[in-house]
Amino acid sequence: MASKPYKSKLFTFPYILLLTAVLFLTMNYIMQFQNATYPGSLKNLGWFDVVSPYITHEKINIGLVNMDELVDNIDSGWGLHWRGSTVKVHFDPAADYIKWKDLFPGWINENYPSECPEIPMPRFEDYQELDVILARVPCSGLRDVLRLQVNLVVANLLVRSMRKNNGPVFAVFTGACTPMWEIFKCDDVLWHKGNYWVYKLELTRLKQKVLMPVGTCQLATPILEPAGQPREAYVTVLHSSEDYVCGAIALAQSIIQTNTTKDLVLLADVDHISQYSLKGLRAAGWKIKPIRRIRSPHAKRQAYNEYNYSKLRIWQLKDYDRVMFIDSDLIVLKNIDMFFNYPQLSAHGDHKHIFNSGLMLIEPSICTLKTLLKKRFVVASYNGGDQGFLNEMFPWWHRLPEKLNYLKYFNTINDQLHEIPHDLYALHFLGFKPWMCYRDYDCNWDRLGHQIFASDMAHERWWNVYNGMSKKLKQYCSLTSEMDARIETERANARNATFIDGHWKIKVKDPRRPSILIS
Repeated sequence: MASKPYKSKLFTFPYILLLTAVLFLTMNYIMQFQNATYPGSLKNLGWFDVVSPYITHEKINIGLVNMDELVDNIDSGWGLHWRGSTVKVHFDPAADYIKWKDLFPGWINENYPSECPEIPMPRFEDYQELDVILARVPCSGLRDVLRLQVNLVVANLLVRSMRKNNGPVFAVFTGACTPMWEIFKCDDVLWHKGNYWVYKLELTRLKQKVLMPVGTCQLATPILEPAGQPREAYVTVLHSSEDYVCGAIALAQSIIQTNTTKDLVLLADVDHISQYSLKGLRAAGWKIKPIRRIRSPHAKRQAYNEYNYSKLRIWQLKDYDRVMFIDSDLIVLKNIDMFFNYPQLSAHGDHKHIFNSGLMLIEPSICTLKTLLKKRFVVASYNGGDQGFLNEMFPWWHRLPEKLNYLKYFNTINDQLHEIPHDLYALHFLGFKPWMCYRDYDCNWDRLGHQIFASDMAHERWWNVYNGMSKKLKQYCSLTSEMDARIETERANARNATFIDGHWKIKVKDPRRPSILIS
């Protein structure tokens, strides 16, 4: 009997199906491994599918920044070979000896031109037709010079790229660390998935940012003149207490007395500010917008800064392009409308790399507000209040002149005059506030620990604003019995200690004193 032909089981249908499945899973694993090894791999095309419909010309030119391992991979045969053309952007890393404190010194001489350390940039003429910048941001800390350099390289490439047909230009960031939102606003995010972020930039605004000095080693420069009529406002916040109602009224009057053309907006927690006080604030010139106060998660209960995070509400003023926040213990001495022509976040220094949050130029944004509210629980504040938190959230900021937020603070030994410059733009009253003292002199002199905040010259500048207010507004700055008792106690202590400044000898004539105490 003839034998049956031999059939290998390897070629039966079930085995072929099995081998196909094994081959597919193996290839899929290899692809996943390669994409995990090279998370910026251009084979990961989600971001490419997002940007390509916006670009009409045949080849999409892609610049690679801080993506050395991906460049090596492309050289080995990876990458886009149908619509994409890639080029590595070459630049020298900033010198190791350059530290953040070199970019953000505690003090600079504003009267003489200053220099910042060099942060090397690419030869921009070599990269003039880029449509997309693909970059990885170093995960080396918020105040890392290389992180700042990579972000500035990307921003400069974008604004300098000569795009065909004047088409859009995109930034794509990949990796575990996000770009600096001080440069790349959350409002500009076009697409986000996993470790990929696609930004469709408004280049005029971005150009304004790259024209800024690399740090506060130099004074900020005004941004380009905006197109059209920008919507701008001065804004302050009152929450939890009515102690600063008088200050807010004086602030509004001081701004109005400079013939400003900007709106005045006051954010008020109406559950803790009386209708009587709100009426006075409106009469002073403020447009009242109700808010709910925000507790500082790192402040102690009943502390002075327990609800200072309410200041974050200024970012919800989306009806304005820019707002200048001013604490209600400042007064404006001459017109400062010109300083709206600066970008977020501009402020004056407090100490070291820290800015003072008493006066800030910011750009309202709901997504910025949401991010701040979310991050407040996990980002520490060095002082438990808004200033410490905002300095962590905006480590790259721009220095405004000292005279725009002149802090009434004197630490010079043997200085008994505590004079202030005559040409200030705005004066910030630290320590006891003028309306909490007698008109006759600065009561900070009466407490040893507060004499660093004392200045009769500055005190007089505040009362000059008060003198220009109507009688209707002055009633909101009355002196209560409790305030009067506190001042008298301090005066008695200064008298017993025979403080050499001698302010305790002054015969008080302040007509605001409660009538029962007037002799």
